[in-house]
Amino acid sequence: MEYIPHEYQTYATQFILDHPVAAILLQMGLGKSVITLTAIKALLEKEEIRRILVVAPLRVARDTWPEEIRKWDHLRDLTFSVAVGTADERRNALTESSQITLINRENIPWLVEQSGIPFCWDMVVIDELSSFKNWQAKRFRALMKVRPQMKRIVGLTGTPSPNGYMDLFAEYRLLDRGERLGRHITRYREAYFLPDRWGNGRVFTWKLRPGADEEIYRKIQDITVSMKSVDHLKMPECVMINVTVRMDERERSMYETLKDELFLKVINASRRGSAEGGLEGKHTAVAGGNNVAGCLLDKGKPPEMVIDAKNASVLCNKLSQMANGAVYTDESQVARIHDRKLDALEDLIEAANGNPLLIAYWYQHDIDRIRQRFPEVRVLKSAVDMADWNAGRIAVGAIHPASAGHGLNLQAGGSTLVWFGLTWSLELYQQTNARLWRQGQKAETVVIHHLVTEGTIDERILEALKQKDRSQESLIDAVRWSMRKGDYAA
Repeated sequence: MEYIPHEYQTYATQFILDHPVAAILLQMGLGKSVITLTAIKALLEKEEIRRILVVAPLRVARDTWPEEIRKWDHLRDLTFSVAVGTADERRNALTESSQITLINRENIPWLVEQSGIPFCWDMVVIDELSSFKNWQAKRFRALMKVRPQMKRIVGLTGTPSPNGYMDLFAEYRLLDRGERLGRHITRYREAYFLPDRWGNGRVFTWKLRPGADEEIYRKIQDITVSMKSVDHLKMPECVMINVTVRMDERERSMYETLKDELFLKVINASRRGSAEGGLEGKHTAVAGGNNVAGCLLDKGKPPEMVIDAKNASVLCNKLSQMANGAVYTDESQVARIHDRKLDALEDLIEAANGNPLLIAYWYQHDIDRIRQRFPEVRVLKSAVDMADWNAGRIAVGAIHPASAGHGLNLQAGGSTLVWFGLTWSLELYQQTNARLWRQGQKAETVVIHHLVTEGTIDERILEALKQKDRSQESLIDAVRWSMRKGDYAA
């Protein structure tokens, strides 16, 4: 296929060529792969680089990047190898004389520390830079070890700060080795944040200092370019619909009973942690980290104890399961509570009248119950599944956001997405939506349904996603390339 770039694509490619360190914040559907590959081809022709390592989510490294190279006429002479699979298969791919090596992010520690293969890539592209937001993760530390050997580095993402500005530290630390936001997380916190929620000498969450966001923007804007799909593409309309389901009295009683029992277990677990950790028995309820702030106590629950992040996550996880209609017991059995979301899903499938419908699920018991009710549902896992979906051979498909949320092109297969179970992760939420709402979607409207159980944690998750999205949008807006004087403006 002939590549006729949009003006913004030409701009982004040139930005990569002009900046050895580049953060490309491309909203989903803007063609970040072909933009980057076009820059890579130009750099190879100029002999400025010899070998390129592309680090991406597994399915994106295995399927999407090879597909992009084969798709465009001007890229077909690029050689590549895919380093996934067994250790021997990865080693064979890494030792090929290909210009581009594609590897999944989980294998970065193995590549750097265990493979025994010298790091010989002078340019590194990190597809989904936000997956390196944890400065303590093995993948981050491994890549930092070989960062001095990279002449060029490009970070690609549409969600640079899915959980707030704290995420930016590790991402930019990896890109510029700490030049802009510093080399130490403690100093970054001290410079730009204030304690938000804390207890017993421990800070659970942080908030930005007044004006800190603008200061962060100024620090990073010289190597950052951001774009919004709605500004540069004729995108289909995206319609969000909340489908509220309601439990009957018996189901509500079961839900409330299990919720109260779980709450008591968490309180008891936290009380034990208090005794063991010397918390001095202070009586303050605090939501800690991991996207669960604000979800711990329902209205009317007295703040009795400090609840740590681990137990908060357990409680929120269980409440989410129950909102979906079932929950894992301590014996790893599935306790069914209600089928209200299954009933609503049945209505949506029937209303689709044979038109393709994609379901996003979160828990294994969710998809088990979905397939028990609807045997025709096919879970999209393999490359064959994705191809069949895009070819229109699957009427009802299902994906898990954690494994299919990034980089996959599913827009050819349908335009309706149903969230059976919601996720706290803004990144996975936006990325999953973008499998259908993206460039190349032929339908005039993409419809995204949220199945929401009334009076449950579902409502809080939706609100949390909205709150985080405001922070996300402000970051992208602040460094938008079209707002800078002297740059191309649409």
